[in-house]
Amino acid sequence: MNKEEIIIFITAPSEDEAARIARTLVEARLAACVNIIKNIRSIYAWQGNIEDDTEVLMIVKTRKSIFDALSIKVRELHSYDVPEIIALPITEGSEEYLNWIKQSTSL
Repeated sequence: MNKEEIIIFITAPSEDEAARIARTLVEARLAACVNIIKNIRSIYAWQGNIEDDTEVLMIVKTRKSIFDALSIKVRELHSYDVPEIIALPITEGSEEYLNWIKQSTSL
């Protein structure tokens, strides 16, 4: 069964920026919930260099049908030139929780 609910990973440089983005997404009903995990270490290639930075990770619960609108809003608010916005399907979950995601998100 294909579920419409998805999880999106977004990294940010600070907890304050992540909280600002998260609050905007939830207030706009583009996300039902955003968890913010502090102090992740990211090692990545960027503009010919290997970077080693501390970031925060946002875990966003939303629906596939509003991914594009959410992605546009994140790019408007985010300080990175190329923010990470990666969606993963939710293959299983409690019906009550998945229904809550549906009821909490809309355009």
